[in-house]
Amino acid sequence: MEELPQSVLFCCDHNAVRSPMAEGIMKKLYGTGTYVQSAGVKNDLEIDGFCIAVCQEIDVELSRHRSRSFDEMEQWGDDISSYDLVIALSPASQRRALELTRFFHLDVEYWPIMDPTGLGESREAKLESYRQTRDQILERLITRWGPPTET
Repeated sequence: MEELPQSVLFCCDHNAVRSPMAEGIMKKLYGTGTYVQSAGVKNDLEIDGFCIAVCQEIDVELSRHRSRSFDEMEQWGDDISSYDLVIALSPASQRRALELTRFFHLDVEYWPIMDPTGLGESREAKLESYRQTRDQILERLITRWGPPTET
């Protein structure tokens, strides 16, 4: 178990499911002591409704999340080099993060988190897939940084 970093950036393909989930859950578990943001390789999707629904079940509010890409981050002056840790939740985002950080001494970790989009036929089956993804993220966070410090 490690000490919480000063700042973490979660990234995935679209910043619509996995990385916003990770951002929201981390803020919920560990409070505002760590600066937490998320981004996608592309920003072509809005936050996913199933993602919002399964996070609400654990009291994580994501409905106000606005998806953004790495490029938009830079345009808004949020420099990737200012993060202590980048956690990539998809292979494409890991590649992009490594590309962007090759000039900086920055840790990029890869967490293979399941992409629930397109899984399940019924609404209930879809929600079940999204819950699995949410729970994978929860488990990884707690394994890495210990039990929640916030309630």
